[in-house]
Amino acid sequence: MTTLMVQGTTSDAGKSAVVTGLCRWLQRRGIRVAPFKPQNMALNSVVTQDGGEIGRSQAVQARAAGLEPHTDMNPILLKPQTDQGAQVIVQGHALTTMEAQDYHRYKQRAMQAVLESYQRLKQQYDVIIVEGAGSPAEINLRENDIANMGFAEQVDCPVVLVGDINRGGVFAQLVGTLALISESEAARIRGFIINQFRGDIALLTGGLDWLSKYTARPVLGVLPHLHGLHLEAEDALNNEQACDDSGTRLKVVVPVLPRISNHTDFDPLRQQPQLDFQFIGVQDAIPPADLIILPGSKSVADDLAFLLENGWSGHLKKHLRYGGKLMGICGGFQMLGQFIHDPNRLESQTLCARGLGLIDLHTTLAAQKTLGNVTGYFKHQDFPVSGYEIHAGESCGSALERPAFIIEGQPEGSISEDQQILGTYLHGIFESGTGCQEILRWAGLHQAQPLDYAALREQGIDRLADAIEVSLDVAQLRSLIPELIK
Repeated sequence: MTTLMVQGTTSDAGKSAVVTGLCRWLQRRGIRVAPFKPQNMALNSVVTQDGGEIGRSQAVQARAAGLEPHTDMNPILLKPQTDQGAQVIVQGHALTTMEAQDYHRYKQRAMQAVLESYQRLKQQYDVIIVEGAGSPAEINLRENDIANMGFAEQVDCPVVLVGDINRGGVFAQLVGTLALISESEAARIRGFIINQFRGDIALLTGGLDWLSKYTARPVLGVLPHLHGLHLEAEDALNNEQACDDSGTRLKVVVPVLPRISNHTDFDPLRQQPQLDFQFIGVQDAIPPADLIILPGSKSVADDLAFLLENGWSGHLKKHLRYGGKLMGICGGFQMLGQFIHDPNRLESQTLCARGLGLIDLHTTLAAQKTLGNVTGYFKHQDFPVSGYEIHAGESCGSALERPAFIIEGQPEGSISEDQQILGTYLHGIFESGTGCQEILRWAGLHQAQPLDYAALREQGIDRLADAIEVSLDVAQLRSLIPELIK
């Protein structure tokens, strides 16, 4: 069994993309490969086949490897709730909320869970491709590290270091990282991958030769910038979208809450060419829209307060008076109601927050999360939908007497009597082609075209694997992954 770790010089250097491409490239060769990320900090997550919760990027990597996502692929997930605190999810299930200093002391115990999950994967697969987090050269985080070199040293695996040339200063990134880690850690770095290159590769050759000579390590390859690549984000927002020149586009607006979660819910909408889709800052001027969607949140009361402070209550009421449609997903659904109660201070110090008051809904937050992948149908037009639930709230009120969906035979969500407001706990609901089509028709796009989002995701993964095939030194990879020789 071979383990190879991919670390980066910075956050968003391309680690997730490289791991995804490697998983698909190896899977094409009949090698049983699995992704692994010891510790992830992200508010984009999914529900796994074993009923837990992991980071979205590991779920994409699992699909690249031809696998169903499993909690062992991301044993520690941190979901930030404040600038200093995060919910700690261990092997798929929420443990508690910790301040940064408390989590720093907890990391030795967290390493035990990391190694347990790693050992289980090791027994099942030929190759484990591990993704680091942030940078191994973050001096303040190196003590008790479980995310980068701390893990690599523990399991004794080689490391490939990725730098993003699109940010500028890629040679300083790579050399500087080597300079700031220990000798034993630096010895683990067996080569470099330069990511996001645009232009004539001949102009880079002199720099590559210098880097190899100066560090005594090979450059494994230079990956090109892949224009129009769609890959679900680990955490960063992406406002790029497809475009239809017909001029008949539905205007959709989503406010970027301070603790917005699962914003990948909107990836299918960004890829729908009939939509004019915009993420906007809560403090920005609100453009005219046909549909406003309030997204999920990891700190619902605090994000709701931020919306109210910035005048969104009045704007939403005006939007509805002029016939606009309003949708709330998960935390956004809770915000539509009358009150949000948090008696145990699970998400904030606010025991009771007054909601937007647009529907009769009352929510109480509880420690036990609802987690599940579900299917059903959109009651408005009786079309199939699918999605997943990740929420800690239990809601009640007369709004639920008009459910938006029937999920696993049970009523779910709410649609107002005048058909203008729709709320649901379902994430991923726009990934279902026909379901998304019908929701957009409800919103006013009467000739909504179907979008095969699953095929679009596969196309992006395949493009990464193709770039690995063409741009990386396969002979060097064989030395790091002996299963390629068998």
